[in-house]
Parts: sequence; C-alpha cells; structure tokens
Amino acid sequence: MSTPPTAAAPATPVSRATVGLRSERGPILGSVMISIALVAIDTTILATAVPSIVADLGGFTQFPWMFSAFLLAQAVTVPIYGKLADVVGRKPLMLVGIGLFVLGSLLCAVAWSMTALIAARAVQGLGAGAIQPTGMTIMGDIYSVAERAVAQAYVASVWAMSAVVGPTLGGLFSEHLSWRWIFWINLPLGAAAAWMLQRRFTESEAATARRRTAGERLRLDVLGAFVVAIAAGLLLLGLLEGGIRWSWSSGTSVGIFAGAAVLALALVGVERRAIDPVLPGWLFRDRVLNAATLGAFVVGALTLGVTSYVPVYAQTVLGADAVTAGLAVAALAIGWPIAASTAGRFYVRRGFRPLLLLGSCFAVLGAVILASVGPGSSVLVLAAGSLVLGLGLGYVASPSIVAAQSAVDWDRRGVVTGANMFSRSVGSAVGVAVFGAIANGMVTARTGPGAVDLESLPAGVLDPALHAVFVAVAATAALLVLAWVVMPTRTDPAG
Repeated sequence: MSTPPTAAAPATPVSRATVGLRSERGPILGSVMISIALVAIDTTILATAVPSIVADLGGFTQFPWMFSAFLLAQAVTVPIYGKLADVVGRKPLMLVGIGLFVLGSLLCAVAWSMTALIAARAVQGLGAGAIQPTGMTIMGDIYSVAERAVAQAYVASVWAMSAVVGPTLGGLFSEHLSWRWIFWINLPLGAAAAWMLQRRFTESEAATARRRTAGERLRLDVLGAFVVAIAAGLLLLGLLEGGIRWSWSSGTSVGIFAGAAVLALALVGVERRAIDPVLPGWLFRDRVLNAATLGAFVVGALTLGVTSYVPVYAQTVLGADAVTAGLAVAALAIGWPIAASTAGRFYVRRGFRPLLLLGSCFAVLGAVILASVGPGSSVLVLAAGSLVLGLGLGYVASPSIVAAQSAVDWDRRGVVTGANMFSRSVGSAVGVAVFGAIANGMVTARTGPGAVDLESLPAGVLDPALHAVFVAVAATAALLVLAWVVMPTRTDPAG
C-alpha cells in the first residue's frame, strides 16, 4: 500500500527543472490546448450533425451511442491513464492519447455504418481519456502554483467555448461540406499538437520514473484497473441511458447499478492488496484531495445543467432565436476564464479555502438568477445568470486541480489529476440523469406518459419543467459550500 502524502507536499519546481527553458512552455501549452480543444469540441460537435449522419448511414435508433460510446470510453480510462502518467511519464502517454484520438477520427471519417461509427467513437474516447488528465498534469509540471491558474484559464476557456462552438461547427460542416469533415479536420490538428509536443517537451523528472526496474513496472495494478473500468462503465452507462433507453425502475437499470455497487465494494479489497494501486487509499484520506474531488463533481453537474437547458429555455419559453440562445449560454464561457485567470493571485495570498467559498457564493448567486427567470423575463437575465455562474465555476474548477496537484509530489500528480477529472465526468453524468429526470417528471405530470421531446413542447409546459431544473441547479451549486468546509483551514499554495 502507498503511504499517504503530506497535506502540503511541495510541487515540483517550475518549468526550468522540467522543460529547461521558459520559452519552451508556450509551444507546450499550445500543444495541450489544441489536444484538449479537439476532445472538447468532439464532445458536442455531433449534436447538430445527427440528421445528416442518420440520413447517410441509417441506424436512427443507435445514434445516441455515438455520444455514449465516446463518453464512456473516455471517462472509465481517465483514472487509469492518470496512474500510467506517473509510471511511464507524461510525454509518451500524451502522444499515445493523441495517436488514438487521431486514429479514431480517421475511422469515424471513413465509417460505412452506424455501428462502425460508434466503434470508432469509442476509439476516440480511449484517446480522449489519456489527453485530458495527462495534459493537465503536464501543465502542473511546467508551471508553478502561482502561474498555473492563469495557464489553466486558457484550458477552461477551451472547454467553455466548445459548448458553443462545437454545435455551430457541426452544423456548418454538415450543411456546406459533409459531416465527415467533422473528423477529417482532427487529423492535421492532432498531428500539429503531437509534433509540437515531441519537439519541445523534455521530461527531466520522468527519468526518475523510467529508472524503475522491469519488475517494479509489473506491479501496475492490472486487476484494479480492470475493476475500475468495469465498475465506472456500469455506473456511467446506467446514468447516461437510464430513463432514456430503459426506465429507472426496470430490471436492466437495477441490475446495472447493483453490478456497479458490487464491483465498487470489490475494488476496495482489490486495492488494499495491490502493491501499487490505481486508486490508492490515500486519495480518499487527504482533505485537500477530497475537497478538490467534490468541487470537480459539482462543477461537472452544473456545467451540463446550464449548457443543456439555458438554450432550450431561451428558445422555447422566451422565443429567442438560436443565435441569441447560444449567446445566453456563451456568457458562461466569458465568466469562467476571467475568474480562473484571476484566481492565482487570490489563492497565493489567501489560500485555497477562501477562494472555494468565493466561488461557491458566485455559483449560488448565478444559479439563483437563473431560477428567477419567467416567461416575461429578458434573455439578458439568462445571460447574467450564466455569467455569474461561470465566475463561480472558474473560481472552483482550475484552483481545485491546482490544490490537488500541489498537495502531492511529482510521482503522484498524475493520479490525483486523473481522479479529479474522473470525478467531473461522473458529476456530468449524474447531472444529466438528475436534471433530465426532473424535467421529464414535470412534463409527464402535465401531459401524461409518452410525452414528446422537450424542445417540441409548448412554453406553458416547458416553463415549469425547466424552472424546476434551474432550482435543482441552485441546490446543486450550494453543495460547493461542502467543498469549502472539507478544505483544510490552512493550505500551502507555494510551489
């Protein structure tokens, strides 16, 4: 068993020790941003291309799996890749992730059936699972704690903008070129990201990890990795497809969640016996890491709640056009990087705990503004709520990762980054399930079973249903206060 790290273990010194020259960090950051942008955009870009894809390939009943296969493959491999980043180094794992993502994109572009496209999306997801945690870990290696929030603000803006840019690009490609260009465009961009990383990123600290003997490398927790992947896959499958492909009370749903619970319990025993576990016990005994994990979970849920339902409300209840609805939720993408870029000075001077409280206050206020909208409200109210909520998420998301990374040494940074990002993925899936169940339940109460899709319902039915979702978003935002409570009063952000 691994011993728990100290709560304020020093971060590896900045880039001069890892990269060599400060000027190298720009291209490395560019490579990481391109890679993460590809993952972020491909998460949403297919939404507006579905009609064209179905018309070309058929398989209408299968198309939801284009999204689920990607998200499942991505999410279940994140903690495994996080561990591998500490064993084999960041650079080779990042290159593997980019390679898998590009290969999956190529297979998607030449897909001859819906089944082939779904399988290729799963390959993309395997690459995305490596890119996310490894990219964020690289940034933890090459930037100091004080600098890291500013650098990660760029990545935060990539994720926030993808929620708006992705569907727009998908529509443009489908209408004016072909839906296959959604995937062809990834090939040169992925190659450019890999080329920059290969030329500019040299890991000095990774040499220590590579000096492990072959016997030590065989200590990698293969059984634990397998159990983690299956348990997480079942949990996310149940959350993503429950209430859609089968009812929550069905035998299928009960069986999936029961299987996930049994495997989760089995995982505890497996990891206790493992010499070098994928999910070591100290991850759950450190208050800084617990606070960061909880914050990531809530951020994932809130992001999905806002980006999924604000545009629907703007269009169907307030009568706004698609562009205006997109701008309303785009305000989230403005507030998030602004907060993330200013967070560094705050936590260096005052610590992470006060910053979490500030983020919680902004998030709750933004969610309350959203919950105050009504049929007579202006779209500007939705935009204001999204903006303020974005500020709150910016003060929680990136600083949470920085706090987690600064709490451990270099050889554990990949594990904690992977665990943090996995928590956000689970939070997103839980958010989709809970908010969707609330909206569908309100609609069913007014229209009866078998109601049509939300976006096609009249405003009189949608308004109370979406208002209930916004109230649930506000209640979820209040959970960020728990992260503030869990975070130790004094944390050392120096590093």
